Amino acid sequence: MINKKLFTHLALSFMIIFAKTTIAEEINTENEVQITIQHHITLNSAPKYRDNFQNFDFVNPSAPKKGRIVLPAYGTFDNFNPYIFKGTASTEVVALTLDSLGISPADDIETVYPLIAEKFELPSDKSFIGFFINPQAKFQDGTLITADDVIFSFNSLITKGSPIYKFYYADIDRVEKITPLHVRFYFKPNTKNRELPLIISSLKIFSAKDFTNKEYDKPNLIPPLGNGPYKVKKFEAGRYIIFERDKEYWAQSLPTRKGFFNFDEIKYDYYQDTTVTLQALFAGNIDIRYEYIAKSWATGHNNNLIKEGKIKKKAIEHNRPATNQFFAFNIRKEKFKDSRVRQAIDYAFNFPWANKNLFYNQYERLKSYFENTRFAAKGLPEGLELEILQSLQEQLPAEILTTPVESIFRDDSLSDRDNLKKAVKLLNEAGYDFINEKMCNLKTGEPLEFEIIINSANGNSFTRVLLPFIENLRKIGIKATTRVLEINTYKNKLDNFDFDIIVGGFGGIYMPGTEQKDLWGSLSANTKGSNNIIGISNPAIDYLINKIIETEDNNLYTAYVKALDRVLLFNHYVIFNWYSKKDRIAYWDKFAFPENNNNLGVDTNIWWIKE
Repeated sequence: MINKKLFTHLALSFMIIFAKTTIAEEINTENEVQITIQHHITLNSAPKYRDNFQNFDFVNPSAPKKGRIVLPAYGTFDNFNPYIFKGTASTEVVALTLDSLGISPADDIETVYPLIAEKFELPSDKSFIGFFINPQAKFQDGTLITADDVIFSFNSLITKGSPIYKFYYADIDRVEKITPLHVRFYFKPNTKNRELPLIISSLKIFSAKDFTNKEYDKPNLIPPLGNGPYKVKKFEAGRYIIFERDKEYWAQSLPTRKGFFNFDEIKYDYYQDTTVTLQALFAGNIDIRYEYIAKSWATGHNNNLIKEGKIKKKAIEHNRPATNQFFAFNIRKEKFKDSRVRQAIDYAFNFPWANKNLFYNQYERLKSYFENTRFAAKGLPEGLELEILQSLQEQLPAEILTTPVESIFRDDSLSDRDNLKKAVKLLNEAGYDFINEKMCNLKTGEPLEFEIIINSANGNSFTRVLLPFIENLRKIGIKATTRVLEINTYKNKLDNFDFDIIVGGFGGIYMPGTEQKDLWGSLSANTKGSNNIIGISNPAIDYLINKIIETEDNNLYTAYVKALDRVLLFNHYVIFNWYSKKDRIAYWDKFAFPENNNNLGVDTNIWWIKE
């Protein structure tokens, strides 16, 4: 359902300020810049976990380490490095075999705790972030992780990785080795980007020596020399990957790793279609399955295995930001440049009908880019948000200050007929009208036609949603078609912006920051491989993104994010889909996991085999 590439690129991105604690070491330098050395970096004045904590609250630190779990993956892979532009990567390899400098737990996502870096170095002038590498940190061949490996990982990423990383790390001036176990990332002069230290903390560390005889930017199926909890044991390209737990894993006793990675073996089987995996679950070929299709959840799990309790079926609450999923317009195309055309097309999508007849009323419709967070724009702008928007008034849609955000969406209390009348009125205002029963541009005479493309993993589930939408469009003279594409072809069209409308999305973002440049910023609009698939190049949006990144006051930061949400909404760049506040899973009853996890949802990395 969601573009895996976007999950990879947006896995962790939060804002950060430097906070001192009473237990931090303070060093005065000759130029009177005070340096604080501490065991965390946090947005809050106090992190949830103190320096002597033993483990995160949401894990079982005594979980037995044994057994095997088989999980489904979707699509294919011909590469083990997800950070490069070429190839289709397996993201699981990097996730399980490589560690990062620091880690942010699910119950304190605004704080970074030690992993490869055992301490963090924070100057009072915020000109750099330093990392002291744990002397015990090592790769799986026994060699120590050093500053050289950190420098290699960063430089390779920004010079040979996907183009988006040049934007993501644009505020970093240089990286410097201070000692073999001490490295600093210096920021460009006058940089106001509070989240930079956390972004760098999430950097995965490759072995420089491992790339002596292979090229970073060329797809390959040679597993990287790992430093994480698992090794690649066996694989067949596009079919499966088997990981085995590294029993000598250097970090297994760290507080940030206790209770995680409890299976001796993890296997990912690759499938081209999410629907196929339901039968794979019942046949015992996989052990757990996330359910993305409402109909299947409502009607497809009523068999004896579930009735007898051999397979458990649960909908587990979560409080995460909603996953963004939408039909995205390619506004590089002339026919989609007018926001009234985009809004008119949105009016033809009848979500209540789909929710009742296709989804068994299991979903809510997205109406914000930051749904299920405090950042979602609501009603009319007020307070700081209003002041921000007033300062940009000349660059914004006229109605943004006077129209409640809810009223720009299709009115679900009205009939399809009435909403389609509204759509026609908008199209008329944009210079369209009926010619021989086709909705045509009156200047060019061209009919309004477009294609919606879907990747093969989601083809069956989305086709039944799109057909009623396409029929509604036909009623107002718009010809729409849909096409299901094989994963690699879909990815190629996405990377090269070769589409009209695409089913897209990305994981929910807890603290919006630098990643917003890649999603909506002008610099990424025409950079192939970027996540600005829509092609947005809007000065007001660029301004708001920069303010979000540099603002230190929390109230002002929240107002800027709400303003960004409102501006994006009033430009009608996407047709929002739907979301759920529950993780729906079915799994064989041989696993256990912490029951009280503060609505953090499902994470199989903290599961274990029952005694």
